[in-house]
Amino acid sequence: MNKSSILDSLMKVASLPSLSPRKTPVQARAAVTIDAIFEATIQVLLAGGLGRLTTTKVAKRAGVSVGTMYQYYPHKQSLLYAVLDRHLAMIRDAIEETCRSHRGLPIAIMSGAVVTAYLNAKTRRCDETRALYQVAAELDSGELIDSVYRRIGSATAALFATATDAEFSDLALVNSTFLNALSGSVHSLFQRDTPPDADCAYRGQLVLMCQSYLEAARVKGQSA
Repeated sequence: MNKSSILDSLMKVASLPSLSPRKTPVQARAAVTIDAIFEATIQVLLAGGLGRLTTTKVAKRAGVSVGTMYQYYPHKQSLLYAVLDRHLAMIRDAIEETCRSHRGLPIAIMSGAVVTAYLNAKTRRCDETRALYQVAAELDSGELIDSVYRRIGSATAALFATATDAEFSDLALVNSTFLNALSGSVHSLFQRDTPPDADCAYRGQLVLMCQSYLEAARVKGQSA
């Protein structure tokens, strides 16, 4: 890379806004304020889309001053990053808790529990999930998303390793395929504006697909 290219790269990095919040809430009242700001962000996204979201609109919707907003988030990118971070953490926590509570069971029960936990987290607020898929595509959020899915992958791999009726010759590959099938299928539904609700028949079909894959991928000779 020549000197000009190096300088251009450094200038681009320097111009990227920091996505970290200025401070995090400590007191209960501050946490309530952040909750109101996050909910207002979702509502503004749903009402006008990402392109029309401003911190001023969010502050007005949340019932706080713009100055209060800036105490935490210096620009809309850092606000959106924080909302996305909380959404992904909720999904991660749900999967990790499910994995901790389902160790040492048959593979079909394990996989069904993981699929159900993932769908429950995604469909808890379908409007929020749909809005934040758009945010994730626009923000520099790759590192955040990767870190969350690494945690989820570690949890599910540790879970599947304890299955009472299944072993895998390449657990890492099987686990990655399972998670890609799960997350990709659900993402596809939201892209088509047809997210599954709690009673949707799709839920059972997705559980069946993931269970069937894991049972087919296990070392031959093991019985269900």
